[in-house]
Order: sequence, then C-alpha cells, then structure tokens
Amino acid sequence: MTATPSTIEARPSGSAALRLGRLSWLVPIRAAVVAGLGLLLLLVVVAVNLALGDFDVPVVKVVRILLGGEAEQFQQAIVLDVRLPQTMVAVVVGAALGLSGALTQTFARNPLASPDVLGVTEGAALGAVAFIVLTGTARESTSSPLHMLGLSGAAFVGGILTALLLFALAWRHGIEGNRLVLIGIGLGAAFSAGTSWLLVTARLEDAATAQVWLTGSLSSRGWTDAKPVIVTLLILIPITLVLVRTLNALQLGDDSARGLGVRLQWSQLVVLTCAVALAAVAVSAVGLLEFVAFVVPQVALRLMRGSRPPLVSSMIYGAVLVVAADLLTRTVLPFGLPAGLVTTAIGGPYLIWLLLRGKRKATI
Repeated sequence: MTATPSTIEARPSGSAALRLGRLSWLVPIRAAVVAGLGLLLLLVVVAVNLALGDFDVPVVKVVRILLGGEAEQFQQAIVLDVRLPQTMVAVVVGAALGLSGALTQTFARNPLASPDVLGVTEGAALGAVAFIVLTGTARESTSSPLHMLGLSGAAFVGGILTALLLFALAWRHGIEGNRLVLIGIGLGAAFSAGTSWLLVTARLEDAATAQVWLTGSLSSRGWTDAKPVIVTLLILIPITLVLVRTLNALQLGDDSARGLGVRLQWSQLVVLTCAVALAAVAVSAVGLLEFVAFVVPQVALRLMRGSRPPLVSSMIYGAVLVVAADLLTRTVLPFGLPAGLVTTAIGGPYLIWLLLRGKRKATI
C-alpha cells in the first residue's frame, strides 16, 4: 500500500483545500497567515520575557535552555524555575480571555459584548473578594466550607452565577445583543458596588490582599495557577472548534440560524457557558485583566477582515497581549505595576474609539 500524500489546492475565494487522504479541510489563507504571524510574534515575546529581568539572560541561551541544552546553573534556575511558570500563566490566561471574548462577541453579535462589559469578571471578582474578606475572620478554621472552596473556586462560582443571572434576565424568547450588553453593564455596576462595600468593611490586611488581586497581577504566579486554566482550555477548545459552523449561522440572526437547523437555545447556552467558564478560570488564576477579552477579538477581526472574531487568532493574540503586559511591568516601567493596569490603559482608549466610531457611522 502506498500512503496518500497531503496536498493543498488553492481556491479563488481566498481559501485553500487541505487534503490528507480522504479527509479535507477548507482553510482560509488569510486566517492561516494571521495566525502564523501571531504564533511567531508570541514566540518572540515569550523568549524576550524569559530573557529580560533583574538578571538578563541572552535570548540564544534561553532558547538553548528550553531545548534542553547546557547552560550555567543560575541561568537555568532563572529561566525554568522563576520566569517560565509566570510566562506560561500569562500565555494560557491570555488565550482563555481572547477565546472568551471572541465567543461572547459572536454570541451577541455585538463588539461590546465581552466578559468585562457583561459583568462576568465583576461577578468573579465579587466571589473572590468575598472569600478573602469572609475567611479572613476565621483563619484558624481551615476546614470551613469557604476555605475548602478556595480563592479560585470562589471566583469561578461567582462568574458562573453571574452568567446564569445574566442569561435569565436577558432572555425574552431569545437573546438580543443590545439588551444583553445593557443588562450586563447594570450587573457589573452592582457587583462592583458590592466589591467596594466588602473592601470598606474588611480588615486592613484583607483589603490590601484583595486590592492586589483585583488589579490583575501576574507576579509570583506559578504552575499551580496555570494548571486549572490549561485543563479548561484542553476541554473547551475542541468544543468551541466544533461549534464554528454554529457560530457562523448565529451571525445571520436567530431566524436564519433556526432555518439552517441550528438548535438556537441549546447552542446559545453552550457558547455562553464556554465563554463564561474561560473568563472565570482566567480571573480566578490572576485576578482582573480588564479589556483583554474586549480588545483582542476586535483586533483579530480587523486583521482577518472576516464577519466575526476568529477563535484561534483571538487566543494567540490574547496570549501576546498578556505576555507583553507582563514584560512591560517587569522591565520597562520604572516601578512595578500590575499587568491589569497595563491592559486597562490599552483597552480604555480603544473602547472610547469604538464608541465614537459607531456613533459616527450612525450619523452618516
């Protein structure tokens, strides 16, 4: 028997048919190029992030260490034990937030519909701050249910409960994007007020701990923080890729999606659950990294020139943004700032620009 070689056939529509034996995939050429360039950029940013710090390690030696080559012992310790775990946390958290934002914006057919705007991250933050404050008064009773739940578990539960409440309030024989965004903004404001109240009434040391977590710091994060995010990505990425055709149908509107055979309510519930789980597990790992899930899918969409935010490219460029924010806070800024403040500084002006652009289009 002879193996059938794989071939790539160009298509005039800007796509290529990848054939492997009897299997074939239609791959958009521009999507492949954008994703490939994003992967290259991610590798460069990761290598630089591993190389620079209080003790610089040449990039060539960083690559050699990662490939298992020999290097000085202190350089191996810096790269593998100190910087690599924190960098990997940044990669997986950025990927989770980018994918979550792409799902919510496609689900709602609204560029403003990200976990930040819909109140999901604020709900997760409220759960985490409640855990910090309430368990701070009973540090000795480590067997209490709250201690058994853990900080990450409390943030995850807060995000999931917020999504359920959002879905229930926004449901009116279907989900309409503008109503979903408005209700999410209201929920986010209410949860932010609850978080502020907890901080005001908390002990000083508990309030300081919660405030550091709320700013989205990547400092001292390790493999323990990365593992839940990695497991969630391994489970949900295949599910979301299977849903690509459903997401394309949802872009056409509810009636058209039903006409194409999409089980609308079930599909919307699955998409929203995946998006919320990704956002909640990312927030539970590092705290609030505002605007990553909002900005990255829109940037990837404009690079792709497609009809909806691309899933794979959103993951890749989300990882690039968070790793770059970590690099800036550690090496460029004159004093250490949490990465969440850097992403907010990027996302805030972008939100204003997007609103002004939408208003300008509406007046033309």
